[in-house]
Amino acid sequence: MQENAGLKRIFNVKIMAKVGLLGAISFILMYLEVPLWFTPEFYKMDFSEVSVLIGAFALGPIPGVAIEFIKIVLHLILKGTTTAGVGDFANFFIGCAYIVPAALIYRGHKTMKGALMGMVIGTVCMTIFGSLLNAFVLLPVYATAFGMPLDQIVEMGTAINPAIDNLGTFVLFMVVPFNLLKCVLDSIFTVLLYKKVSGILHK
Repeated sequence: MQENAGLKRIFNVKIMAKVGLLGAISFILMYLEVPLWFTPEFYKMDFSEVSVLIGAFALGPIPGVAIEFIKIVLHLILKGTTTAGVGDFANFFIGCAYIVPAALIYRGHKTMKGALMGMVIGTVCMTIFGSLLNAFVLLPVYATAFGMPLDQIVEMGTAINPAIDNLGTFVLFMVVPFNLLKCVLDSIFTVLLYKKVSGILHK
């Protein structure tokens, strides 16, 4: 009994170490930002969800959420915030909307088909949830933080795409494509890297 308890403690410590490492890697990847041609400059692509998703696939959905949380907390501590943490934790929930469904489906079907199905469902969930959170939380918070009316943010979108004339069309033509592209790229990199990285995580 004592031997089993000791092994369980060691296993948990190993899981915690892996979660911490992947959280730190994910935080570093947040700095590798890529501007996009169809969004204002404050929307930038990063690939921090790749390490989160790999961790969620290899270790489970709860460790995946922990990795996402560590990434956000490190970002808050080391880079600071202009939105009193609201924007950061909104992004935490958006990230979870992608990785949790994907990890849950993969846990029940540990095949390439299961992984792909999970990432597709995760993409749909993140796109819907992320769009709603942008419309009702993130964009109003950013407008307040930067001391500008929300209409001015919409106008930044209009300057890029004339079809944008209100908050709804801003979300439809900017936020939705942004989330879709991000999830697709994160999924591709996860598929390419997972076998190599998961082998290390499972040792």
